[in-house]
Amino acid sequence: MASSSAFVGWPSCQQFGGITITAPSLPCPNPLLHTMTGAAGVLLLKMVIAAFSGMGAATFCHPLDVIKTQMQTEGSSYSGFTDAAIGIYNKDGIKDGLYAGVSAAYLRQWLYGSCRIGIYAYLLESAQNANIKAGVDKNAISLSSKMLMGLTSGGIGSFVGTPSELALVRMSNDKKLPDKERRNYNGVVECIGRIAREEGIPALWTGAPATVLRACLLSACAMGITSEAKMRLAGLGVAMLDGKAYGGVPLLFAATLISSLAANIVANPFDVVKSRMQQDATGKYSNGMFDCFLQIVGGEGVLKLWSGFVPAFLKLAPYTVMSLLLTDKITKILTGKEAL
Repeated sequence: MASSSAFVGWPSCQQFGGITITAPSLPCPNPLLHTMTGAAGVLLLKMVIAAFSGMGAATFCHPLDVIKTQMQTEGSSYSGFTDAAIGIYNKDGIKDGLYAGVSAAYLRQWLYGSCRIGIYAYLLESAQNANIKAGVDKNAISLSSKMLMGLTSGGIGSFVGTPSELALVRMSNDKKLPDKERRNYNGVVECIGRIAREEGIPALWTGAPATVLRACLLSACAMGITSEAKMRLAGLGVAMLDGKAYGGVPLLFAATLISSLAANIVANPFDVVKSRMQQDATGKYSNGMFDCFLQIVGGEGVLKLWSGFVPAFLKLAPYTVMSLLLTDKITKILTGKEAL
């Protein structure tokens, strides 16, 4: 047996996202394996942080998601955001009304949110490290590159998380349906299980093209523009936006407001199409995303594609602020580095 001294000089497999795991008796003689293991550990840590951060944000923002979904689906008679909020509360209360489907929202953070924010943070840090090694400014990353990172992470997360997105739409909108059409799901596990049993496993990805396209566009704007706006606003150094005042909260708040507005304008039409297809119980939109789009525009007008824009923005902005702020601060505590 070869002596362990033959591996002196090889780095020990102890670092995972800045957290040291003491295992001096387990050297890593293969530097490639060490690099891959370390990278996987860093990515996993970022995804877990993103999931918990997303759950925290979803706890506060879920009612806005319910209001948005009920305004976007057919049969909605609400005149606006306030009317919808009051109507849902008066009819079903907080637990069964404004917080209907919250368990699906939490699952969504572990499937979609963890990938969207976690993978983006990992790709951004990798690009920054590459710049440092090349001897250039670590933030010398183009907006298009950042948006491509966001598009990639959003697309992956959305495809993985489509079943939870479907459950969220179904559960959020169920109370709006007539009694005979309600599905009366008891929770996200039962919802997903029943869809798989009653409609087939592929049905869990109903509306996936619209969901993935929406997520790609939304994530490209929300993540890429946030990073870019944060850097540019910090460079201006005005109105507490230098990145240092109050722990960087004003800077991140301003950056995410800008990115959230851009993301919502671009992604809202796909959100409407997605909600219609995922809630469809009659097969009206069974011919696909493009047919659904044409039916909405032809029957209800092009502005219908931006229905629910106010609650969507009111949800997206604070959700993005809270989730990214929590991700950034938790990452800073655990690794000593910023996430965005």
